Amino acid sequence: MTEVLSHAPSMLDKRHLRAAFERASATYDGVAVLQREIADRLLERLSLIKSRPQAILDIGSGTGYCSRKLSERYRYARVLGIDIAHSMASHARRHAGLWSRLTGKQTFVCGDGERLPVVTNSVDMIVSSATLQWCNPETVFAEARRVLRPGGLLMFTTFGPDTLRELRASWSAVDDRPHVHGFIDMHDIGDMLVHAGFADPVMDVEYLTLTYGGVLDVMRDLKQLGAHNVAVARTRGLTGKGKFEHFRRAYEALAREGRIPATYEVVYGHAWVSGQGPRPSGEVTIPVSRIGRRSR
Repeated sequence: MTEVLSHAPSMLDKRHLRAAFERASATYDGVAVLQREIADRLLERLSLIKSRPQAILDIGSGTGYCSRKLSERYRYARVLGIDIAHSMASHARRHAGLWSRLTGKQTFVCGDGERLPVVTNSVDMIVSSATLQWCNPETVFAEARRVLRPGGLLMFTTFGPDTLRELRASWSAVDDRPHVHGFIDMHDIGDMLVHAGFADPVMDVEYLTLTYGGVLDVMRDLKQLGAHNVAVARTRGLTGKGKFEHFRRAYEALAREGRIPATYEVVYGHAWVSGQGPRPSGEVTIPVSRIGRRSR
């Protein structure tokens, strides 16, 4: 049985991460119930934001769910979705609809949230749902600060340290190795936003719990989401049957009424850009307004 999740985000193997999500593109939508719920809750918060963005960036767009919802909410905005996995971006592009593809209203490209292929000061709003845990948030925030125009808004969700606490506790009964991702505390994320130059960061958290019939169901969902162990220092090979059985018994001992829990600490955050934006870096980048258009 292979391990499912990774260690601290700063030690992620990006090639392995990309490969995991490339493979997951065909199965992701079938198991991404929690991810869609979190995205919906994030987007509901936009009803409190009096803004009419013309250019929106969706970092970690996956199969395009959040991007499509943004296009429905902001009918005249151009939405650019960026995902590290080419197959995810291709899937999203196929499901964007003919009109959106022809007009460039929705465009999806393969790219890294830590190196955005977007021109400085060219975006009005950035949305990122359930993606930061797969990145170095400080680097993503610095890039978001670079591409947002003065007055621009960053809204995101990620997962906090109590996420999958049952999985973590059950593995700790087996050995001392880190089997579960090192999620970052909400307060540290807020500090990162301030350090990146964002104003008025607002952070809050809620807990959502999924229940399963057994441990294999939990592990299967995580794998189909692409949540493999992608740590640079990961152990290569399989977890022994004896250890996995010990882990399974420890986890299933947490069952209530025949169902075992998987808790997620969902962190919500938003912050604004104020004053003058950063100076261009000189890198070759793509204006959002030109994505999806042919040169004449």
